[in-house]
Amino acid sequence: MLLAIVGFACSRKKDKFINRTWHDVTTKNNTLYNGRLAFDIGKEDIVQSYKDNFWELLPVERMIVSEDVRLPNEVLNKNFDKAEEKAVKAIQKHSMLIDNKERNPKIDEAFLLLGKARYFEQRFVPALEAFNYILYKYPTSNTINHAKVWRAKTNLRLDNNDKAIEDLTRMIEQEFMKPQDYADAVAMMAQAYINLERKDSAVTYITKAAVHTRKNEEKGRYLYIKGQLLNELGYKDSANYAFDQVIALNRKAPRKYMMNAYMAKARNFNYEKGNKEEFLELLGDLEKNRENRPFLDKIYNQKAVYFKTLDSIDLAITYYNKSLRTKSEDKYLESLNYYTLGDISFDRKEYAISGAYYDSTLQRMIVDSKRYRVLKKKRDNLEDVILYEGIAKTNDSILTVLAMSPEQRIAYYAEYTNALKTKAIEQEKAAEIARIKDNLPVEQRYRQPGSGFRTDTKGPSVEGGTFYFYNQTTVAYGKTAFKRTYGNRELQDNWRVSSISNPGAVSTVEEEKKDEYSIDTDPTFDPQTYIAQLPTDPSAIDSLQTDRNFAYYQLGVIYKEKFQEYGLAIDKFENLLQSNPEKRLIIPSKYNLYKIYLAQGNTSRSNAMMQDIINNHGESRYAKILQNPDEALKDDENSPTSIYNRLYRDFQNQKYASVIKESDVMITRFGGDEDFLPKFELLKAQAIGRYRGFEAYKEALNYVALNYPQSPEGKKAQVIYQVTIPQIQDNAFLTNIDDQNNHKLIYAFSTFGNNQAQALKEQIEAIIKELRYEKMKVSLDVYNKDQQFVVVHTNGNRLAAEGFGELLSLGKTEDTRGVDLTKWNRKKKYYEKVEATYFTIASPNYRVLQIHKNLEEYAQSEPELEPETE
Repeated sequence: MLLAIVGFACSRKKDKFINRTWHDVTTKNNTLYNGRLAFDIGKEDIVQSYKDNFWELLPVERMIVSEDVRLPNEVLNKNFDKAEEKAVKAIQKHSMLIDNKERNPKIDEAFLLLGKARYFEQRFVPALEAFNYILYKYPTSNTINHAKVWRAKTNLRLDNNDKAIEDLTRMIEQEFMKPQDYADAVAMMAQAYINLERKDSAVTYITKAAVHTRKNEEKGRYLYIKGQLLNELGYKDSANYAFDQVIALNRKAPRKYMMNAYMAKARNFNYEKGNKEEFLELLGDLEKNRENRPFLDKIYNQKAVYFKTLDSIDLAITYYNKSLRTKSEDKYLESLNYYTLGDISFDRKEYAISGAYYDSTLQRMIVDSKRYRVLKKKRDNLEDVILYEGIAKTNDSILTVLAMSPEQRIAYYAEYTNALKTKAIEQEKAAEIARIKDNLPVEQRYRQPGSGFRTDTKGPSVEGGTFYFYNQTTVAYGKTAFKRTYGNRELQDNWRVSSISNPGAVSTVEEEKKDEYSIDTDPTFDPQTYIAQLPTDPSAIDSLQTDRNFAYYQLGVIYKEKFQEYGLAIDKFENLLQSNPEKRLIIPSKYNLYKIYLAQGNTSRSNAMMQDIINNHGESRYAKILQNPDEALKDDENSPTSIYNRLYRDFQNQKYASVIKESDVMITRFGGDEDFLPKFELLKAQAIGRYRGFEAYKEALNYVALNYPQSPEGKKAQVIYQVTIPQIQDNAFLTNIDDQNNHKLIYAFSTFGNNQAQALKEQIEAIIKELRYEKMKVSLDVYNKDQQFVVVHTNGNRLAAEGFGELLSLGKTEDTRGVDLTKWNRKKKYYEKVEATYFTIASPNYRVLQIHKNLEEYAQSEPELEPETE
């Protein structure tokens, strides 16, 4: 009996062992294998799809963390989702948790796979739970160090850098680790110190990671990061040594690390002390190496930087363009190429080309980054430069030619037209040769002259033959020339006189000759064509000079204020002062020159310019500023601030005509003051809109927006023009709104009858006060230069407004509200009748009326405007 019990117990123990073994094998060889396979594929996808930006400090681990909010079931990578599914399946089906202890030794690996899959799916909190479960439940697991490293990586993603450093430091000090595990741990510590901006500590740990890792790809990456860190710390020699270590790996690591290490060393090259010939030879060798073809964009860029640093600008431009033509995938590199070419064009005063390069640069930059905003501001400022430089260049050219004698003009344009004609002849010859080649057989189309040919495979080859019929190109050209002269002729005797039997053939050829284009008769190549286009009217010539001078002034201000290009600004102001400028531009130009010389520290020239302004323009505002800087800061009655404030008050008081007139005077007076000039222009535009209507307002706004695009007033005008103008351009009156409580009672007067209008306004105000109609108001509104309105804002519907108008016309008005009629003195109060004609209009229609000045159209839509009077 005892033996039977023992035997039964042994049998159960054996079955339990077999069952656990089966679970182990199934977990290891099926579910977990498939999960690991999916995880490896997903990780390889990340490595292949990740684009390293070698212009910035590389991250230790490649993964782009998305900040977008994801849906509950949304998956970033199906392979990681599959790996997580397999890990969960292994845990659920094969876990053997007996007596609170896991009997299946492979379940910790399933939890590790689960955490890693969640990590790469960027679900960091659930991943952290999986890694912590391993540390708490499987303290003797052989994957414990892996779990600790992955937990630290997860903490880094959650910005728990100090916690990651603490855990990894304790693990390194207390645990015996394999070299690769140690490399992974110290690499994560380096990343933690990078995140904390402690780059000196990061260098220590990334060096240890590079030494102990068994993966050459990681070794190359870690050494490159080390070089980047040392560069940022200012240790260029040590950084170059790290880059040399990357280069020494050669084909052991991906070539991108080696080539970018070369480029990083090139950026560290000392052009003052280094061997420039040897450096250029190195770049040339890299360029010739066929294995470096994917990196030619970087090599060409570095050669361009080399030539630009040595002031070989033309060669630099060549290599910048070569770098762009490689169609690089490095958008940052492309942006650098375009930006540098833009700067070169700007320095050469090719502003339109420079603007195009800057546009291309902006397209390849991160929007709203600091670098983007700085360049965008520079590009916006360049709009004015392009505009005014174009005006100055064009007008300068015309004025220069106008100053020449007739003989000089002919010689000047003859040189230009001769160059055009020579180029046209060359193009015509090239086109003729191309047409001839197109008519040749394909096998002869690309035969080189003098190469010889064989008309028969058995015949001798004629090398370098000069006989006419041995040159197929010459034969084809002769055939074409024959057809052009004689047309299609039949093979017969006396073919040259075939016109006798076919007279139409000659006439057709002659007509074709008459219509045939000839370079000799093309007016494009005649100097008189251009001379005839020169202006002769003195007013037109004066206008050219005025526009040119104003462009000079604007360019000087732009270069001084927006670009701090003092040399260019001085050149423009001095050219302006030598070009017989208008009086309004002389003093501001001299004052700007004074400020530039002062900023440059050129005391002698700044003092000379100051004395010039004080001696020759003593009554000007600028002279007063120079003589009494403290007093000039005060807003006296003649300062632009005070004048503008006064004009703005006049605008609010509807003195539109005087505002327009005085604004014109102030625009002339302060034409050189870029702060106040657009203010007066915008105020004038608004007054024009109130005084002259929609179309005039639109035109005035467009002028301000185009001429002062960089000023706040110009930008405001642009917004009004683009947003408000379309909203108010409809001049149709609304209908069926008689019941709305917003009608007005209008009395029209001539602007010359201002006293009558004012008297009626005061009379109606007195009546309203007596009748205690608190909601009613009266205003005197300007309509246009000929008419003004006394407006009663009734706040009632149309019937109420007409009733009040009729009451005023009868002259019987008395307020009996609250009066005891039994004790009421029946002697009525009569006011003077309002005999002026009136009409009613709804508030929305009154707005249309004032904007578009279309009273006649409203009168036609409302025929009964005049009230009945006793």
